Amino acid sequence: MQPLYNTIGSTYGTTRRADPGISQALATYVGAGRAASYLDVGCGTGNYTCALAALGGNWHGVDVSSEMLEQAKAKSQSVVWQQGNADALPYPDRSFAGVICSLAIHHFPNLQSSFSEVFRVLNAGPFVVFTAFAEQMRNYWLCHYFPEMMTRSIEKMPARSVVLDALRNAGFAIQEVVPFYVTNELQDLFLYSGKRRPHFYLEPSVRANISSFATLCPAEELEHGLDALRSDIEDGSFPGVVESYTDADGDYAYVIANKANG
Repeated sequence: MQPLYNTIGSTYGTTRRADPGISQALATYVGAGRAASYLDVGCGTGNYTCALAALGGNWHGVDVSSEMLEQAKAKSQSVVWQQGNADALPYPDRSFAGVICSLAIHHFPNLQSSFSEVFRVLNAGPFVVFTAFAEQMRNYWLCHYFPEMMTRSIEKMPARSVVLDALRNAGFAIQEVVPFYVTNELQDLFLYSGKRRPHFYLEPSVRANISSFATLCPAEELEHGLDALRSDIEDGSFPGVVESYTDADGDYAYVIANKANG
């Protein structure tokens, strides 16, 4: 994962920024705001770490990418930044009152060992994961225009049952799974951020900071998919494509798990 994000990390901040709604939801679910220490695992350039730190608490961010951490350090000196892997977190046992992970678990080499590490460094409290499930991604209309890219992306994305089982096996109790629906107000331009704004995908700067487009989309498919998308937008066919996909179970989800005292 480090070479990928060292490559795209140099321009990441141009289209990837903390969405206020997601930031507030993460803060609420993790219980931020009190005088306690919290951890953002897979913090990237620190967008959400900094946004949450502004809402309260003493925040730490850990990421494998040195390039992204350099950008994070430039954004805040109050957050404690650390380079490290999710399956070998560089913190003592029971260091944090809460932990978040936003759009990063699909990059973890071993989900079970990473969740076990989070359990170890968490004292007692919530672990909040913001992610997409494989089942949700099969309902993205992107599958129509970029089928091979989406197949590869879905293969990397843990299914709902896999995520929940890994959390339980690590010792967590599942509190709630809350669906998230992409709206036109979304400010963080991640993979399905263009759900209702398809023209976003025609912008190279947007695609460059989405890992699926940056690494998983064959050049020929990208060219053909963009041509078809552009044509469908221009001739009014696009809404018909969208109608064949459903978002009944949400586009992404917050998974709230808890580590009990003891």
